[in-house]
Amino acid sequence: MTTATPVPRKTPRPRADALRNRERIVSAAREMLVEYGLYVPLDEIARRAGVGNATLYRNFPDRDALVREVVCSVMDRTVRAAEQALADGGDAFEALEYFVHACADERISALCPMISSTFDKHHPDLEAARERVELLVEELMDRAKASGLLRTDIGVGDVMVAVAQLSRPPAGAPWFSVDRFVHRHLQLFLDGLRAPAPSVLPGTTVTMEDLRRA
Repeated sequence: MTTATPVPRKTPRPRADALRNRERIVSAAREMLVEYGLYVPLDEIARRAGVGNATLYRNFPDRDALVREVVCSVMDRTVRAAEQALADGGDAFEALEYFVHACADERISALCPMISSTFDKHHPDLEAARERVELLVEELMDRAKASGLLRTDIGVGDVMVAVAQLSRPPAGAPWFSVDRFVHRHLQLFLDGLRAPAPSVLPGTTVTMEDLRRA
């Protein structure tokens, strides 16, 4: 008597409608986290996404899981923006400009502080996304420096601090109010990064490790 060899079962792929629901939840969560902050009610996020509470919790069992997914999705889009800037192969400084403005559109100044305030900032998904972003930004900056278009006394941390600070709204103002002037002020900052440098910067070059230790 022979024993039949069990056939491995394939893990079923999520249905298209299930994937769409997940994407709608993440999109709605991103909008509402920017507008209302970290503790926006989850049922309000479900309502904006057009799904039931059960669907939200089936995809994200708790707030930490949802916020982490939102931050990772934003970082993934930031990675794609940096990759696009590098792939275009044009003016190296314009590539950096493209990336900086794309970061502002992703509202990273509103979302990234949530990493340290709600869940494990050393989660493998976050670590991998952050490392990828940092490497790509460093590559963009190195290329602009090598071309003689970017001043040499700045680091990745300098750029990311400026993006975060300049894309925040004034105190007490709603997040959407920043849209009127954020890209204008970012361009003023970027113009100050062009070589040759008109002045000597106080302090030292800021790295991402400096920011993590701050």
